[in-house]
Amino acid sequence: MLTAVSSQLYQFCKKLIIYNRSLTGGGTKKTLYEIKKNLKTLKIISVPTGFKAFDWEVPKEWNIKNAYILGPNGKKIIDLKNNFLHVVGYSHSINAKISLENLKKKIFSNPKKPNSIPYVTSYYKKDWGFCMTHNQKVKLKEGTYQVFIDSELKNGVMNYGEIFIPGRSKKEIFLSTYICHPQMANNEMSGIAVTTFILKYFMNLPKQKYSIRAVFVPETIGSIVYLKKNLKELKEKVIAGFNITCVGDERTYSYLPSRNGNTISDIAAKHVLKWSKLKFTEYSWNERGSDERQYCSPGIDLPIASIMRSKYGEYPEYHTSDDNFEKVVTKNGLFGSYLLIIKAIEAIQNNCFPKSLIKCEPFLSRYNLYTPFNKKYSHNHKFKSSLTDPLFNLISNSDGRTSLIEIAEKILVPVWELYNIINLLKKKNIIKI
Repeated sequence: MLTAVSSQLYQFCKKLIIYNRSLTGGGTKKTLYEIKKNLKTLKIISVPTGFKAFDWEVPKEWNIKNAYILGPNGKKIIDLKNNFLHVVGYSHSINAKISLENLKKKIFSNPKKPNSIPYVTSYYKKDWGFCMTHNQKVKLKEGTYQVFIDSELKNGVMNYGEIFIPGRSKKEIFLSTYICHPQMANNEMSGIAVTTFILKYFMNLPKQKYSIRAVFVPETIGSIVYLKKNLKELKEKVIAGFNITCVGDERTYSYLPSRNGNTISDIAAKHVLKWSKLKFTEYSWNERGSDERQYCSPGIDLPIASIMRSKYGEYPEYHTSDDNFEKVVTKNGLFGSYLLIIKAIEAIQNNCFPKSLIKCEPFLSRYNLYTPFNKKYSHNHKFKSSLTDPLFNLISNSDGRTSLIEIAEKILVPVWELYNIINLLKKKNIIKI
């Protein structure tokens, strides 16, 4: 079963490469329809150009059909069909002949990464441009070049997706990922794929304690618009959540806190990373860079943290054509992130404040929880003494004020080892929640 999920997750991630995504446009909408094939209840919402959200405004809708440069010999030197990154995002149409000197002013490359095509956009300033490797740029010969971009900027809509999985409580866990970057495997497609499959997992479970709400939004403007439209409800209901991005490689794990730094999301993320025995880098709020900037901003203050693999901006292929399935994203990388974030969400779902119903230590033999002849506890935990047994230690710390994750940290076990124990103690009326 797990092997099947791993393969399906990887194949879904790879499938997303065919869509030329941006803040708006057909590629982004087609991506949402691919997600909807997996998540039938996903709502696709359209917001019109000019919609004002706090200090921002939804830009015009951008669609691009074709783009290329012809060299002096009439042959194509770059073509949008070969890589979506070849055109600066939101470039307006142009069909002109241009000298090499003037063309170079409109070509972006990175001398520090001479074999990579950089990712460049001009969302809020009307302009046009091309991107190519620096090695290709320095080899361009003198002469007249034909530049052609067939694109459209119009009053239209920005689309995003939203899904809700009801729980027993009206309180919610909030997940967010973005859908606006073209042809970058880790920085874009990994977050979409892992979030989709996490939601599929929880949709197939019995109703959980907390509801789960998730959004697939264009980065920055999408999250800002979503907050503008839903802030009151989010502030009333969201008790935890994660921004999911850059979750596809195998190099390391990363954790970036909420601005508060001590929410249940932060506590759960660090606990799961620690007890999963994974090497990870802990960043500070000063190193933020994705939609956590919006969700945790002053006046918004949602409890949103990030669990990633190699953090955006910290891996060499970031925002280049090298961010692909050959160099960065792997099946194991995606699946590892999928399992880890599920563990973090389950830690929040199962977190509670247990309180002992019995004064002093309970007489466990009365509850058929102690067999003195072989020192074995009937819940199948074997320990040398009661001082190291999670059942004894869980009862001892059940004061109604200390959460289950905090107890797990105090008694030096992963919280998931306490789920069955706490259910057993509840059934025996030794503790209450």
